[in-house]
Amino acid sequence: MSDFYQHLPEPALAYIENRKLDEIECIVGDLAGVARGKAMPASKFATQAQFFLPNSIFLQTIAGDWADVEGQAFTEPDMTLVPDFSTACAAPWTADWTLQIIHDIQDSQGAPVPIAPRNVLKHVIAQYEAMGLTPIVAPEMEFYLVAPNTDPAKAIEPPMGRSGRRAAARQAYSMSAIDEYGKVIDDIYDFAEAMGFDIDGILQEGGAGQIELNMRHGDPIKLADEIFYFKRLIREAALRHGIYATFMAKPIQDEPGSAMHIHHSVVNSKTGANIFSAPDGSATPEFSHFIGGMQKHLPAVIAILAPYVNSYRRFVPDLAAPINLEWARDNRTTGLRVPVSGPEARRVENRIAGMDCNPYLAIAASLACGLLGLQERTEPAPEFIGEAYDSEATFPRTFGESLDLFTEADSVQDVLGKDFCKTYNAVKQVEYAAFLQEISPWEREHLLMNV
Repeated sequence: MSDFYQHLPEPALAYIENRKLDEIECIVGDLAGVARGKAMPASKFATQAQFFLPNSIFLQTIAGDWADVEGQAFTEPDMTLVPDFSTACAAPWTADWTLQIIHDIQDSQGAPVPIAPRNVLKHVIAQYEAMGLTPIVAPEMEFYLVAPNTDPAKAIEPPMGRSGRRAAARQAYSMSAIDEYGKVIDDIYDFAEAMGFDIDGILQEGGAGQIELNMRHGDPIKLADEIFYFKRLIREAALRHGIYATFMAKPIQDEPGSAMHIHHSVVNSKTGANIFSAPDGSATPEFSHFIGGMQKHLPAVIAILAPYVNSYRRFVPDLAAPINLEWARDNRTTGLRVPVSGPEARRVENRIAGMDCNPYLAIAASLACGLLGLQERTEPAPEFIGEAYDSEATFPRTFGESLDLFTEADSVQDVLGKDFCKTYNAVKQVEYAAFLQEISPWEREHLLMNV
């Protein structure tokens, strides 16, 4: 047995038990969250000391164009890939026995490459750790199952269900609606089990063919890894049954958009106590400051939470997406919601991010805003009472506006890293310029199966 086997987690070992491991996929997530990397025979992986990719994988847009970063020559130097064996898991849809392994990325001196999304998230978490704090997140994934769409000029349609009828809208939480594509759901469960992932629940959302998958709370890096894997897993499960899974924020006109809601709490690293709750169960000043920081700084990172022009089609009143950064307890019309919970589970739900986001970057950006609130002791606005759709929009409604705010946000850029922010802005400016030359067919062609 090769030496690297001893580093594999139990689900990966169980998957290849009594089988010949054929292939290893060495993967990383680019700025869009697309899996990039190399596949190689397992025997070669076991004997090769280092793996490399050019840094240009972080300079490519979702449409395949390339960005130039001011002050940096386009020389495509190699980056070193370092396997994180804790992420090793099955690729159960492949024809042979294959494992996927997410790799960290270092430069030639062994330092983390600051523009790699996974490193951006690690950088933000390290700033919490320096304060003796540990952030906890719980993401929710929404996505659509849709009919195959090979013509970008054609509108996206709901899939055909087992009844022979297209999936119906306005059937939130319907068991019969989700049974229409039960075989896809079965494969999602089977793939997730083979990969060692926990699913907290799957339900029918409000859109035609729209599904929500909930994940258990935990470490932000681990859960970002799982979302990264889940997007691929879900697409593969759908393709097995002749349909597409899409994570576009707004794939179908007049239907609700797909969000990636992020629940946040923060615990004391030594005691494990939730810093949002006092010993008597009441909310602490830190809880208010975290909300205040999100209200103050989230507008500056909307370009990360809503990273494409299509993302802004989701922010429509009365279609399950927020239009402002009001906060309230158990109110789904606000951008920041405090769910019903006991003191130990007191948390804030950020409802802004779309499912088209890069999970590493969206979680990093959301955590950065809360961190600044804790550091600056920012007080939030009063709790909102009533329906927040009746209040004015308080964050950018177009991608261009979001990029302008992002480039001016010095405090947020300090937390995320200046090099990353410069690169991200350069890539997104090229994408935005491309969109301005086209209309919605561009969105369908490049976002439908990629984001």
